[in-house]
Amino acid sequence: MAWHVVFLWFWVFWLHSVVGQNYEETITHFPEVKDGKCVFPFRYRGGTFHDCVMFNSKHRWCSLNETYQGYWKYCSEEDFAKCMFPFWYRRLIYSECTDDGDLFGKKWCSLTRNYNKDKVWKYCD
Repeated sequence: MAWHVVFLWFWVFWLHSVVGQNYEETITHFPEVKDGKCVFPFRYRGGTFHDCVMFNSKHRWCSLNETYQGYWKYCSEEDFAKCMFPFWYRRLIYSECTDDGDLFGKKWCSLTRNYNKDKVWKYCD
């Protein structure tokens, strides 16, 4: 009889460790707030994002809070992250897009002042 109790306890603790992690990350998602303003960077599901994202959606969206709390909107052209000038990359400071360091020669820019620290970037249009 004691063996069954130990097995049951083990099963309950294991199940809680597997299912309990997703339970704590449950987020209430509200309808889109069309006139909201995107907040960058924002935190969502353990990540930090400096631009609009495409999770569980056909279109890019952004959070309206620093830590996503269910308030969001679809990104329009003016919502996408802007290049941050000047920015520091390796040992130089850039005041415009550069192809330095890109294997394909495409121009890019940093989304923060210090690329060396943050490593956040996008290709320039």
